[in-house]
Amino acid sequence: MLNFLPDLHEGHAPITLQQLFGNALEALDAWEDERAEPMVIFEDQIVPIGTVFERMHDCTDILPRTMADIVTDTLTRAPESAEAAIVTFGDAARIATAFTQQRRLCGEAAIAAFLDHHRVDKRRPA
Repeated sequence: MLNFLPDLHEGHAPITLQQLFGNALEALDAWEDERAEPMVIFEDQIVPIGTVFERMHDCTDILPRTMADIVTDTLTRAPESAEAAIVTFGDAARIATAFTQQRRLCGEAAIAAFLDHHRVDKRRPA
C-alpha cells in the first residue's frame, strides 16, 4: 500500500482522506467499461482509487449522505452486495474495494483477449 496517504487515528480518518475518498467514489461512479482503473490526486501524487478504498476499510466515521448515494448507485451494478448496510466510511470502502477488484479483473480479461487476438505469431501461446 502506498504509505504517503494519511493513517486512520483510532478508526477516524482526517478530513483530507475523507475528501479523497469522496473523489475516489466519484471516479468509481464514472468508471467506464474496459478502461483502466481511475486515479485521484493527493498532494501531487497520483493514487489508484482502489488504494484509497483499502486505506479506509477500518474507518468508523459516519458516511455523508451524498457519498452513501454514490455507493448505493454502484450497488445497483453489483447486485450481490445489494443487501449490505452502508453506515460508515469502512462499510462503503469494503463495497467499493470489491467492486473495484471485480472491474480490474474484467479489464485484465479484456486486455488479455485483445493481446491474444492480435498476437503476431498465432502458433505460440500467449
